[in-house]
Amino acid sequence: MNNKLAWSTLILRVVLGITFFLHGLDKFNSGIGNTVGWFESIGLPGGLAYAVAVIELVGGLLVIVGLGTKIVAALLAVIMVGAIFTAKLSMGFLNGYELDIVLFATALFIAVNGSKMLAIDSVIAGKKDQNHSTAA
Repeated sequence: MNNKLAWSTLILRVVLGITFFLHGLDKFNSGIGNTVGWFESIGLPGGLAYAVAVIELVGGLLVIVGLGTKIVAALLAVIMVGAIFTAKLSMGFLNGYELDIVLFATALFIAVNGSKMLAIDSVIAGKKDQNHSTAA
């Protein structure tokens, strides 16, 4: 991967992770019960609020450090699709789902392409490669 692409992807990964981490943290700091109530008010199971908040909080941290990046980014993309179609679509693009589309596209890009620069995934992959080459 060329250096510009690697750095650009790293920036996308870290910003995506920070954004989701802060959204998950806000769900807990604002009182997860409020989020549960809001989920129920739009016809979603209240328990889903816990799953979304945990995925955003823990997943955001994992994306920042680059651990399980592709899988976590795919989960975050699914959350954005859910947010768009359950809560934001009726609000229109502006002041509605424009941020959600950007987060979806960024998460999808990371899920498809990964981000190896300064990522724990790369360290783990490097150790696996070392173990296979020394064992042979």
